[in-house]
Amino acid sequence: MNTLTMTRPALAATPAATTAFAAAVRRVRQRLVRTVLVVGAICVAIAAILTAIDGKFFFVKLVYSLCIGITCNAIVFTAMLLSGWFTDLLYRARKLPLPDQSNSGWKGVVPGALAAALFGPGLGLWMADAITGYTSPSVLNFNSTSTRLTLLFSVLATIVSVFILQAQERLVHARAQAEASQRQAAENQLRLLQSQLEPHMLFNTLANLRVLIGMDPVRAQAMLDRLIAFLRATLNASRSPQHSLATEFERVADYLALMDVRMGPRLQTRLDLPDALRELPVPSLLLQPLVENAIKHGLEPKVQGGRVDVSARLDADTLVLTVRDTGIGLAAAASAVQAEGSHFGVAQARERLTTLYGTRAQLDLIDAADAEGGVQVTLRIPTVTAHPLQPAA
Repeated sequence: MNTLTMTRPALAATPAATTAFAAAVRRVRQRLVRTVLVVGAICVAIAAILTAIDGKFFFVKLVYSLCIGITCNAIVFTAMLLSGWFTDLLYRARKLPLPDQSNSGWKGVVPGALAAALFGPGLGLWMADAITGYTSPSVLNFNSTSTRLTLLFSVLATIVSVFILQAQERLVHARAQAEASQRQAAENQLRLLQSQLEPHMLFNTLANLRVLIGMDPVRAQAMLDRLIAFLRATLNASRSPQHSLATEFERVADYLALMDVRMGPRLQTRLDLPDALRELPVPSLLLQPLVENAIKHGLEPKVQGGRVDVSARLDADTLVLTVRDTGIGLAAAASAVQAEGSHFGVAQARERLTTLYGTRAQLDLIDAADAEGGVQVTLRIPTVTAHPLQPAA
């Protein structure tokens, strides 16, 4: 067997707290495209309404409406940035630690909307006059019908656009919080499954060791030495949620070497890991319970023993892992499992895959199709996943 290189997944850095100004900059960037679309639609509607009143100059009215709408929203964005900057300045002046402001979506919005309603129409009219060459009446001239309508529509448009965008942002934030809660629940479930895996493997191995002590003390001593080495390598690896496929195959090889001490020539093994797949990330100790299951329920009840094959291949963007034994087969193994207890290896692997990948992963347990007989377990795992831990579909 080729020597497999152990790798460790990089630890994720803890995200730093978001300052108020940084949060404001992020919100402005996120809103920019949506603001252009919403304000554009509202301004077209305002120009159409004003044109319907007097029946002329649609494009001129559209220029004025766009200038007022853009100016008002620019004032709102500026107020958000200034509010964030002033909040950070105040905390620093008081020598207080900056709080995490990533969720403060309303900071600067209300004062910005008020400032936009007061100053936006006047600045917008001035910009539109410069573009069109017309001269608008003063916004303070309330005797002008067009001025009153311009003020009314511009204030309403500003309020509507600001609160539509704010509601969208709150909805996106609520959805992100829900997904984070689902991810945390999945992580807790995985920790529970991991805590079940290690004692189960250890207890089964100790039970085998106890039997061997009475039958062959020399081999029992060799098995105990192998068990100590195996636990040193495996328990540290099991504390990480995932590692490379090469490391996973190395842990399987360690376990098979441990079982070889107990079973001797009754156990043959074959591991097939293509070099191109060695660095693919997989959940830690995913294959070991399946190999343990194949030996316990497939090969040990068979007088002459048999072989365990563990292989990996790539099918498009899916990693296919196979654990196959030449043991007694599903029907006979099912009777033994019914008498002894649950089929832990398969159930545990299936639950871990469901928690990690939802319906994107699959585990199949079937009788081997060739003349050697036995059982084959096939796992299909998506490889195009930056972070496998997603809420189950």
